[in-house]
Amino acid sequence: MQLIEQDEEAILLTKSGHQTIEEELNRLVTVDRHEIANRIRDAKDYGDLTENAEYEAAKNAQAFVEGRIIDLKSVLSRARILEESEVPTEYVGLGSIITVKDLEYSEEWTVTMVSPYEADPDKDRISDISPIGKALMRRKVGDSVEVKTPGGVTSYEIVSITK
Repeated sequence: MQLIEQDEEAILLTKSGHQTIEEELNRLVTVDRHEIANRIRDAKDYGDLTENAEYEAAKNAQAFVEGRIIDLKSVLSRARILEESEVPTEYVGLGSIITVKDLEYSEEWTVTMVSPYEADPDKDRISDISPIGKALMRRKVGDSVEVKTPGGVTSYEIVSITK
């Protein structure tokens, strides 16, 4: 009996998102992994490993780093970089840079629509599956959207869409 592998769906990433993931993976493999190995080696010098908090913390950090390395390698193996020609400007899609206006406070905010794998709200990189992302996807300049947030419902108007 032959097993048929199911193709995993490609993960669309922006060029900068792909680069960020590659940089994180490189740092984990070349820096963090070695630092943790040194921490484990040093913690072993403290004696009995069963009651050694430093050793336990280092082993937990090692497990986290190894898990993250596996996750990032999986993402990169399935990644396809979004070509600039694929980024829409007539409506909101992956890779679009969107300026929205908060209709209550008249403040503008510019975000980039990205996949969940490269989302970083602190850097205004919003996932297409987040509440704001879902509300904005496929909308056009001039459209208004309402987004349920922890602070209540917020209304935005799409001011511009660029690449």
